[in-house]
Amino acid sequence: MTETAAFADIVLPATMFLEHDDFYTASGHTSFQVARKVVEAPGECRENHYVICELARRLGARHPGFEMTPWEIMNETLRRSNMWDAQTNLDRGGQDHALPFETAHFLDGFAWPDGKFRFKPDWSRLGGRWREMPVLPDHFDVIDNASTEKPYRLVAAPARTFLNSTFTETPGSLQREKQPTALIHPDVCAALGLRDGDRVVLGNQRGEVTVQARAQDGQQPGVVVLEGIWPNRHFEGAVGVNRLISADPGYPNGGAAFHDTAIWLRKA
Repeated sequence: MTETAAFADIVLPATMFLEHDDFYTASGHTSFQVARKVVEAPGECRENHYVICELARRLGARHPGFEMTPWEIMNETLRRSNMWDAQTNLDRGGQDHALPFETAHFLDGFAWPDGKFRFKPDWSRLGGRWREMPVLPDHFDVIDNASTEKPYRLVAAPARTFLNSTFTETPGSLQREKQPTALIHPDVCAALGLRDGDRVVLGNQRGEVTVQARAQDGQQPGVVVLEGIWPNRHFEGAVGVNRLISADPGYPNGGAAFHDTAIWLRKA
């Protein structure tokens, strides 16, 4: 039960990737892969397709996909995409869609009519606040810079054993991470009179968050690391690290800027 799931009136447990047929792409390779389930789902777990079809049946909705199995939908999707059928893909271990060597290495030019590279980006294609972007590639000074009032930069990256909010609910991960902790350079701890386990307040114009402090060698003195992703209820007053993070959309057209935060800190 993540914080997001807790907002729901009804929670439908989903299947994991080993428990349903599906196809996959990945950022680390160029193959499109089909996979079949290898184990039955436990308890009341149901795959998304089953839930969608059951909702459609109750609502009286009609669509050819509601009468097809996931495998049949995959086959039809691949057929319309002029790709291998699902069984062929499975048997061959995936269909590689890598570009030809010359194209991938730009030996035959770039994707412009004249084949030349453009140093001037066409930000207008992205929409949003593109008119404010630099005309040529350059440093765009819109970050939350450290200042006299906020001399530290905050890193709020996931803890090693959390990865995402799902793992914040597992007993093993909770036992290893224990509680929200600010990792601070030993010299800064000494200057502020902080010892391991002391409560420290992190803050900026958006609010304050109170966590435990721990001296950490190997990071910049001006950087504070608050490893997450802890649900709000694990913080004092149920106020989590998002209180410090800007909700303004990044340039040019959206995206979170949750690794761009200046803060102050003091001993609680």
